[in-house]
Amino acid sequence: MLVEEKLTIRLPSEIRRMLNRTPEELARDMQLYAALMLFRLGKLSSGAAAEMAGVPRVMFLDLCAEYDIPVSQITGSDLRQEMSGA
Repeated sequence: MLVEEKLTIRLPSEIRRMLNRTPEELARDMQLYAALMLFRLGKLSSGAAAEMAGVPRVMFLDLCAEYDIPVSQITGSDLRQEMSGA
């Protein structure tokens, strides 16, 4: 059984107006952006971050690409080293 918690974030109403978002839209945006950042920082797996964002994992990975967030921690030099050893 999934247990959810409700969190409250305080921010100036001017921010929401500048972004031209309804409170519901801004809440969804903030939830997605937090999930993307926690994934990027390695704090959440892609599956957990997708669950936090409220989207399927495949869609979350597409969003990572859209926001230039790498989905793999392997570097170019790691890959070259792996390939040369093969």
